[in-house]
Amino acid sequence: MRLLSWPSITQLLLAPLAVASASDYNDYSENLLLKSLPGNSILASFRFVSNGTFDSHHSVFPRSLAQILQQSQTKELHLKFTLGRWDAEQWGRQVWDGRTAGGTGVELWAWVEAADDSEADARWTTLNNALSGLFCASLNFIDSTRTIRPVMSFQPAGHHSPERLERLHLLHGTLPREPVCTENLTPFLKLLPCKGKAGISSLLDGHRLFDAQWQSMSIDVKPVCEESGKCQLQMEQTVDMVLDVERSLGKKDSPVPKPPPIEQLSCDQEKPYAGGDSCFPLSGVTDLPWSLSEMFGRPVRGSCPLAVVPTEEATHVCVNIAEKRSIFVSQGSEERKRSPELRCFTLHENLDFDIVLPELSPSTNLLLTPPPVYASRSLTGHGQERGGIQAVLNNPSSNSTVEFVYLESLPWFMKPYLHTLSATISGKDDGNIIQDIYYRPALDRKRGTQLEVRLRVPPGETVLLNYEFDKAVLRYTEYPPDANRGFDIAPAIISILDSSSQKSTFSIRTTSLLLSLPTPDFSMPYNVIILTSTVMALAFGSIFNILVRRFVGADEVIGGSLVSKIRGHVMAFVAKKRRAGGDKPKTE
Repeated sequence: MRLLSWPSITQLLLAPLAVASASDYNDYSENLLLKSLPGNSILASFRFVSNGTFDSHHSVFPRSLAQILQQSQTKELHLKFTLGRWDAEQWGRQVWDGRTAGGTGVELWAWVEAADDSEADARWTTLNNALSGLFCASLNFIDSTRTIRPVMSFQPAGHHSPERLERLHLLHGTLPREPVCTENLTPFLKLLPCKGKAGISSLLDGHRLFDAQWQSMSIDVKPVCEESGKCQLQMEQTVDMVLDVERSLGKKDSPVPKPPPIEQLSCDQEKPYAGGDSCFPLSGVTDLPWSLSEMFGRPVRGSCPLAVVPTEEATHVCVNIAEKRSIFVSQGSEERKRSPELRCFTLHENLDFDIVLPELSPSTNLLLTPPPVYASRSLTGHGQERGGIQAVLNNPSSNSTVEFVYLESLPWFMKPYLHTLSATISGKDDGNIIQDIYYRPALDRKRGTQLEVRLRVPPGETVLLNYEFDKAVLRYTEYPPDANRGFDIAPAIISILDSSSQKSTFSIRTTSLLLSLPTPDFSMPYNVIILTSTVMALAFGSIFNILVRRFVGADEVIGGSLVSKIRGHVMAFVAKKRRAGGDKPKTE
């Protein structure tokens, strides 16, 4: 049985879209790829391509985005919303060679046309503010301290003339702490011609998308020119997610996820502690049954009427599963089997489409293609003054050397020491690993640190990249409300270079880091206010009593006042009697 690798599947899926884009000057196409992953997981990759120009009537290309690009003079745009971590060791090579996925949070880079750096910064700010309002995200917080200008990591993906390339400025910004939610998905769907009401976009539901183990939404806009010289603006929207089949199926019985009972688990009886009250679950024993209606809550509502008419090569939905696994589809769809593991279908405009896969035991997994590099990153050191970063970079190939650019975008309060940068293999420093370094130091509260390192890793080797840094002390107004949680550090970007052209062919993002900085006790001002108020109240009360209160003797207060009252009453009584006696008539 011949198994297709992920690059081969990518070429088969991209070929019909390229044909469709070249055939029509202002068109729209969409397709969905479903791929079985180990551990009863499903990769769902949605891809939408819209073509248009600034001067067209915007039949499929969104006018709102075109006006933003035209106003900010942005010639190429890449915007990524990512949540979760892609597990390369379990899921293999990342979908679409990592081009459609960014780091955790929000990542944005663009080529802006400007005469100088100051004009480019002004247009970059305009672009961030406009996209912030369009996608309901905090992109307006990408200021100068979160912006870098990569030199070796990125190359334009579109077609630009040499004269224009000289005027283009590349700017890159990240927000690793930005939460991705349904408020970002809604404007994303509004950019599509069918607005999520028909076609494969009807499957995109926020409750299903953001319940995935890993998900990414991306928008890539670039100019594309044909051989005849006619150019157009192409926007590629992708939504990639990894769904847990068992978790999705469990929502039918209970909306709140619950662990299955122990009698429903497949336990490893070879464990020494296996018993009636203990279980070590076995994963991947059986491929669970699933369908589109169960995984996404609804079937595909036909095809989008504005999509290009399918040809012999263009299809709407493709399923990449093991050859021995059966598949059942709704009536009215046309099947085109491209390989034993890749089956594609063309949808009808007015008919719902659903896919049902029955249970398969034992589990059969597809052949996974490993990524060019396995990468992980972590913080080292201890204390509140200094720290370090260690990146573990492994080349899984046994016969080829991999060359890539490692990019770090650090905040200004992390001050790395460049002389501590080292790359070691098996604990030994090798001078041939680091090929080139670009370093742009930080300026306090003005810009962050930019570090780009071009490395070459021999076959089957693991490189440890280390450097140390100092932690700056912030002003108390610069801390977030949850200061004790820490500060999010943007993921590192690894761009795999082609050996001949030295251009980036694959992108990998590491996980983000959580950095702890010296944090003051923010409850101390409250304690000081309370203590000061207490002291002031005691002092003011004592002084006020001394100035206002009148002091008299104790005998005067007890005796004098009583005698005076009695004397007053007696004198009043005597005077009354005298007056009464004088009024009586005299008798003889």
